[in-house]
Amino acid sequence: MPKAIRIYETGGPDVMRWESYDPGAPGPGEVRLRHEAVGLNFIDIYHRTGLYPLPSLPATIGLEGAGIVEETGEGVTEFAPGDRVAYAAVPPGAYAEVRCMPSHGLIKLPDNISSRQAASMMLQGMTARFLLRGCYNVTPETTILIHAAAGGVGSIVCQWARHLGATVIGTVGTAEKADLAARLGCDFPIQYNKEDFTARVNEITDGKGVDVVYDSIGQATFMKSLDCVRPIGLMVSFGQSSGPVPPFDLGILGAKGSLFLTRPSLINYTAKREDLLTHANDLFDVVGNGVVKIEVSQTFPLQEAAQAHSDLENRKTTGSIVLIP
Repeated sequence: MPKAIRIYETGGPDVMRWESYDPGAPGPGEVRLRHEAVGLNFIDIYHRTGLYPLPSLPATIGLEGAGIVEETGEGVTEFAPGDRVAYAAVPPGAYAEVRCMPSHGLIKLPDNISSRQAASMMLQGMTARFLLRGCYNVTPETTILIHAAAGGVGSIVCQWARHLGATVIGTVGTAEKADLAARLGCDFPIQYNKEDFTARVNEITDGKGVDVVYDSIGQATFMKSLDCVRPIGLMVSFGQSSGPVPPFDLGILGAKGSLFLTRPSLINYTAKREDLLTHANDLFDVVGNGVVKIEVSQTFPLQEAAQAHSDLENRKTTGSIVLIP
């Protein structure tokens, strides 16, 4: 019988259990697939801790994976057994050797994209796509600030934004991560624990501020990020690895220059099948053309997901992490 990581309560990494389970047969509109690789993302931690509540418990977490279709359910015509597929979609359930899921969230993989690459880039890469093309249309005239520039999403944003001709400012935690971000296309890496990133952004932009801030850190950086945005610029809060942003007076946005604020989600940007395909195909194009290089920084056996979660939470990682069933 296949195995999966199951949680029966929310909490720390220790709540995850590696156990046998029956994925069942695919229902109407579903496929059953055998994972070859599973992506690890911060949203998995949010689900595990209960910050983002799961529909019910017990549950299998994980929103990203790649593998081979084993069986299709009634009404599925776009996929067939043997197809290589990947996804970054609800419902959760990726931390499993085998799973069933709705076919409308799946994407066929091109021959030049490996399963490990796909599992490390679908969620982060399509997130980068809507950040750079959906939330704000980045051009050569754009200056951006990306937090966690050496992380999974940040490393893709740096490369893609460089390709678009933008000026890229990024925050990182160590000198090693600063070097990595620079190699990926970050023009101005800032070590946030050595210098005030708001003051440095002000210096780099000659006091003008950036056109858009991409902030996945949340509580620790949010208010200072607002101080980096130019008047009538955009603040994109797309994560909260340091904790949720507390309530604040919307008048602050007016006082700081009539700023725009958005809290986007990949689920919304790819809810329609045609939008999902557009995001995925744009990602496949930049990866296939070498514009964005996807390197799996670390792998863990799926059964050691707890250790992988701990390393990610404690900022011991760079780039993408993949769990191998």
